[in-house]
Amino acid sequence: MKIRLYILFSLLGAFLTASAQIVITTPYEFAYGLSGGATFSSVSFTPRVLQDKRQGLTFGLTGRMNMGKNVGLQLELNYARQGWKERYEDENGKPVHEYYYSRLIDYIQLPFYMRVQFPLSEKNVRGFIVAGPQIGYMLNESTKDNLNGANPGREDTQHHLPVTKKFEWGLSGGGGLEIRSSMGCFLLEGRFLYSLGDIYNTRREDYFSKASGQTITVKMSYLIPVR
Repeated sequence: MKIRLYILFSLLGAFLTASAQIVITTPYEFAYGLSGGATFSSVSFTPRVLQDKRQGLTFGLTGRMNMGKNVGLQLELNYARQGWKERYEDENGKPVHEYYYSRLIDYIQLPFYMRVQFPLSEKNVRGFIVAGPQIGYMLNESTKDNLNGANPGREDTQHHLPVTKKFEWGLSGGGGLEIRSSMGCFLLEGRFLYSLGDIYNTRREDYFSKASGQTITVKMSYLIPVR
């Protein structure tokens, strides 16, 4: 836990220092708008739990400030559905479709990004990269399964544990394409979130020593520039 905190605050300090050193020059631009897309998430457990990516959704608000031609800052407020979906296999490693278990966890999330953009054509097509810290808070959780109390020969401790740590924190980053037009900016991007916190207690006396989420997000955004 101390190592994770050290990593987060070291990177956050570097991020804020770099942001503070950016000189705001012309042309600069503010933009705001909406975004939405799909999430593909899992939870990294120790001891291991076999999983497939659980598909969910996300949508929210985006505010962006470009400073100069290539750099900027971006702040978002998103709702996201994450969690995990378990995979069952027989002794030969072949999938068993008889059983099903998934956990859905709803979050409000606040990512804060540094943004680097670069032209890809003369027709207002740009590529961009975003990276930075992200925090979130769990709103709700629910499960779906057909086990009916059965234990199909594998570890199921996680089935009986509610999320005990509702605060989520980690590092997020990705990249994508932006098309600028007279109607606004259209963006398509992919991101990866690595949670540095755990959803369960992971003390020495607890069963799991790690239970941290990992999420891939694919989303589209529409932003309106304001100078």
